[in-house]
Amino acid sequence: MLVVAAGTVAYWLAYFAAGVVQTAQDAVYTGFENAFPLADGYMTAAYVAAAILLLRGHVLAVPVGIAAGSAMVFLGAMDTLFNLEHGKYADMTAEMAIETAINVACVTFGPATMVRLWRIRGRLAG
Repeated sequence: MLVVAAGTVAYWLAYFAAGVVQTAQDAVYTGFENAFPLADGYMTAAYVAAAILLLRGHVLAVPVGIAAGSAMVFLGAMDTLFNLEHGKYADMTAEMAIETAINVACVTFGPATMVRLWRIRGRLAG
């Protein structure tokens, strides 16, 4: 969870500071991407909080982690649909390969987080 949080921060630093992960420069793409930082910030904060709670063995890690995983799935679904609708996967540049890896991570790690936390809920202290 902390790796996902750190990766999300690194992505946005790269996006805004150097533009190295941007797959295009047009207004539609940048307008779409520029709408993500607040939601990604929410997801990142939830992942950090869930990780800390989990390390402390606190049962609140479960709902907070499920919120983080759900946010990750939602964000991944939004991004994947945009990429499909705009034919972005057809032009597999290095930047688009990074974007594709992020999309795959969102739709796999998000659900995995939710399932894993739900399964261990009984072992955590109240």
